[in-house]
Amino acid sequence: MRWLILPVSVLTAAAVFLSGQTAAPNPTGISVGHIHVMVADPTAMEKLLTDVLGGSQAKAGPLNMVKLPGVFFIVGGLGGGAKGGEPTPRLGTKGSSVDHVGFSVKSYADTTAKAKAANLPVQELTAGVQGFITFPGDIIVEIQEDTALTTPSAFSHYHLTAPDQNVAREWYIKTFGGTESERRKGLKGAGIPPGSVDFLGVGGAGKGKGGPAPAAAPAPLAGTKGRSLDHIGFEVKDLKAFTDGLVAGGTKMDMAFNDMSTKLGLKIAFITDPNGTYIELTEGLNSK
Repeated sequence: MRWLILPVSVLTAAAVFLSGQTAAPNPTGISVGHIHVMVADPTAMEKLLTDVLGGSQAKAGPLNMVKLPGVFFIVGGLGGGAKGGEPTPRLGTKGSSVDHVGFSVKSYADTTAKAKAANLPVQELTAGVQGFITFPGDIIVEIQEDTALTTPSAFSHYHLTAPDQNVAREWYIKTFGGTESERRKGLKGAGIPPGSVDFLGVGGAGKGKGGPAPAAAPAPLAGTKGRSLDHIGFEVKDLKAFTDGLVAGGTKMDMAFNDMSTKLGLKIAFITDPNGTYIELTEGLNSK
């Protein structure tokens, strides 16, 4: 499988990375925020993200995080199982509305060597340039080499699965003030600093902008809530005003605006996209 993909340095030349903090927001006040994962051994997961992708550990109140240029991983545990037994494993990204998340890496060879040394499965897509690494919890991370990077890695994209990619893309552009982007030739995504939200069709087929809708809409895949990758996040400059606007526009809030500054140093809210992707909205993550 060979995909023609533009490196993150081309897509985000104007983005400013602040040593692991989130990128400068778009005119709507939005940037990519975080990836929230729930795994059996959070400490081991944090170490893997640090060792393989070059992240550094951080905290937000009781939340354990690994920060990378342009995005944070928030890492939680599964908790005890029924009657004090082993925690029930969660399903991974494949088969859900978040198929995988993507990072550009300065050296594909170095990154895959670190992954293999940590006994993580690596699936090569384009020889010596691009592949998938499967982290604990069956969380799939795509990597692609971009030698122009000044850091070991940097956020590239969320890759979502939707029955109709065109409709999904327009929702993200409208909701988060995204711009049309093209990371894969012929397939349009929603550009949100410092990368993009890209879309696969159910079953892997894709239609670019202007392509016809499916003849018969396939059933959407499973939502993310309750899976190893529980939700994705966006950082918002003025979260209260933004969520007020969402509500006024008819968006259903899964959790209304909540000022958690005392406990987490964050203001938060939750929504779900039309295809089942659970989304946390934060204000204050970029200062961590």
